[in-house]
Amino acid sequence: MEQNTDEVRRKRQPERDLDAMDRKLLGVLVEDATTSYAELGDRVGLSPPAAHERVKRLRRSGAIRRVAALIDPEAVGKTLLAFVHVDTTGWGKTPALLAIEQHPEVEEIHSVAGDTCMLLKVRTESTHALEGLLARLYDTPGVKATRSYVVLSTYLERPVQPGTTREWPTPARNAREGSTGFNDRD
Repeated sequence: MEQNTDEVRRKRQPERDLDAMDRKLLGVLVEDATTSYAELGDRVGLSPPAAHERVKRLRRSGAIRRVAALIDPEAVGKTLLAFVHVDTTGWGKTPALLAIEQHPEVEEIHSVAGDTCMLLKVRTESTHALEGLLARLYDTPGVKATRSYVVLSTYLERPVQPGTTREWPTPARNAREGSTGFNDRD
């Protein structure tokens, strides 16, 4: 039986597009969701009741999905961070493979394009625990290979940010007049 999982997490349609003030509010809240409405309003230039109303609207629209605590991995003994590429026979997004989410070491599961089917972000206590998780993956029907990338150092790890880059620079090699990006000598 083939199961369509594309709509598992339905997205609510926003009541309206986010404006600059919404993005400012989200920027403050993503840094500290416990900020009081008085401080929030002060930091973005709104009264506390106006900040409260906007935050309520952002929650209703789904722009704020939930409020959660970000746990220090060392505090819970999960100091080994790894990304695991999972190769499967056929379509990778099977209920059996997605059941790997039952393990609290699995932080993210992504279906990806490229040279692998699924990408997992996992955080374990040790290489032994990672090996156990990989063994569980290999017990999953359809899994034919994995490639693990153990993180040595993390320079940036953050939640979704409200801002967007408005303009990207032109790559230097294509900025030359007349360059197509291909070898122009041919």
